[in-house]
Amino acid sequence: METLKVGMRQALEWEVTEKLCTSRGGYKVFSTPSMTLLVEMTAHHLVAPHLKPGQGQVGLSVNIRHLAPTPIGKKVRAEAELTGIDRRRLTFKVKVYDDVEQVGEAEHERFVIDEAKYVERLRKKLG
Repeated sequence: METLKVGMRQALEWEVTEKLCTSRGGYKVFSTPSMTLLVEMTAHHLVAPHLKPGQGQVGLSVNIRHLAPTPIGKKVRAEAELTGIDRRRLTFKVKVYDDVEQVGEAEHERFVIDEAKYVERLRKKLG
């Protein structure tokens, strides 16, 4: 995790498929839950190569604004920037675009975890 630096960037592009859509006015358009997933996955991809063995990451929060529709069949691209590092808490600003305009923006927080502790906590819940 020591190699993570504020200002690092990552982009991720998806094709808008039916499973990423909702219906509005008779059209299938990229849904807000799918945009949220794209935001999280882009930040995840930025962080993953910088973690030590035994470390993982989880999302803590996403504050998202869905600004414009994107029809099925188009592409959407998220561009994430790491804006803060507070021990194991990471903050990001993410912008989402289609081929015409910016369609979303988000602030996202992730937390670097110890996977063994996480799994143990999960096992306790499962009994």
